[in-house]
Amino acid sequence: MRLLSFVYRFISNFAFLAVVYFSLNFMEKYHNRAIIAILVLIYTGMRAVSTLRSFYFFQKIERLEVETRRLMATAADSAGITPARKQAVGDVSGLRRDAEMKAYMDLFFLACIVLLCVAKIVTE
Repeated sequence: MRLLSFVYRFISNFAFLAVVYFSLNFMEKYHNRAIIAILVLIYTGMRAVSTLRSFYFFQKIERLEVETRRLMATAADSAGITPARKQAVGDVSGLRRDAEMKAYMDLFFLACIVLLCVAKIVTE
């Protein structure tokens, strides 16, 4: 399932890039093409800001993971640590890493879309 989530994210981002590319290339008039490119730039900017804010969230989760691991190490002597808790911390860590990779993938495609839109606005 993990690999499928990466493939899905890649395909959905690539499809968005393809839609933007074809919609900008098949516009006959410069004015219409520029309006579409500006609207796509606004949408892309909003998505990029949202993706960049998610990195702040991931940083906070990582701090919680470190603190939880530290507490588990100090409490390892007592009988309070169960394998299920260790597994839960490991699962959260894996999910955070996967989400960061998906966010990097999103930022790559968004940067490609920005370059494409700027190129279509600048050229006639």
